[in-house]
Amino acid sequence: MTTFSGDDFEGGSFVRASLKGATFRHSDVSGVTMRGVDVGGLDIDSHDLFMGTLVVNGVDVVPLVEAELNRRFPGRELQHARTPEGLREGWVAVQAAWAETVASTPPEMRDAHVEDEWSLVQTLRHLVLATDTWLRGAILRIDQPFHEIGLMFTGAEQMGVDMSPFRTDTPSWDEVLAVRAERQQLVTDFLASVTPEALAMERDDPWGFDWHPTVGDCVRVVLEEEWAHLRYVRRDLALLG
Repeated sequence: MTTFSGDDFEGGSFVRASLKGATFRHSDVSGVTMRGVDVGGLDIDSHDLFMGTLVVNGVDVVPLVEAELNRRFPGRELQHARTPEGLREGWVAVQAAWAETVASTPPEMRDAHVEDEWSLVQTLRHLVLATDTWLRGAILRIDQPFHEIGLMFTGAEQMGVDMSPFRTDTPSWDEVLAVRAERQQLVTDFLASVTPEALAMERDDPWGFDWHPTVGDCVRVVLEEEWAHLRYVRRDLALLG
């Protein structure tokens, strides 16, 4: 299969073209218009779907997708909570869901993965990174917030992210679980005493973008990461199983 990497088709028109079986990863398809297309089996996965619209036959399906995901993952709707109580409740819910998934995954499946997706172990390492980025880095303003086993997102090195804090070898399952538990406890402890006034305080985007999130926004990013990656892991384990 031919791979197009870094190619720019912005504003292009595809007429009577076949993209059957094509795969799009880390690509921008925002604003794409499709008319008279065959979409049987079309599979779309977008972490930021809730931030925009997806119109199918004149119907914005984003609210429908969000409602169904909230039904499948009880407590997920609290990732948008605005109060300390709501955020605490949301954190408890997602941690309980993660505990169930980790406990029920057979040892031989921990490193298994679908195509270019992350395994369970890699996902847990990435969630360590997410906690470090948004709690230890953005909220607590620790100069070097990262644990060495954290797993950076795809393409980070090409963006100029300093990779020196991270190990290049593969940590053990027990080590990953131990560090993950430490980071989970950090979030639990922070939320236990956070006030509405603290949630409203402004911070800088940890990746240097022109966005100044509140402390509450940073917590909500952590919750969004937790729920999104739980969905990915459960999806892939179901496929592998």
